[in-house]
Amino acid sequence: MISFTLPDMTCGHCVGVINQMLIELDPACELEFDLLNHIIKVESSCTHEQLADALTEVGYPPA
Repeated sequence: MISFTLPDMTCGHCVGVINQMLIELDPACELEFDLLNHIIKVESSCTHEQLADALTEVGYPPA
């Protein structure tokens, strides 16, 4: 499982955008959101770099 800290993830809308984008990238991925601490954990066949690039593209660059 890959963990990212996303300082710009602050609300349910953010979670929805990130969830939709990652499901489109890898329909089989598993996601865990910790909105309070701005952390997302991703189980995916994508690489760390692919996930980080996708998060940055939708406006949530990992710290």
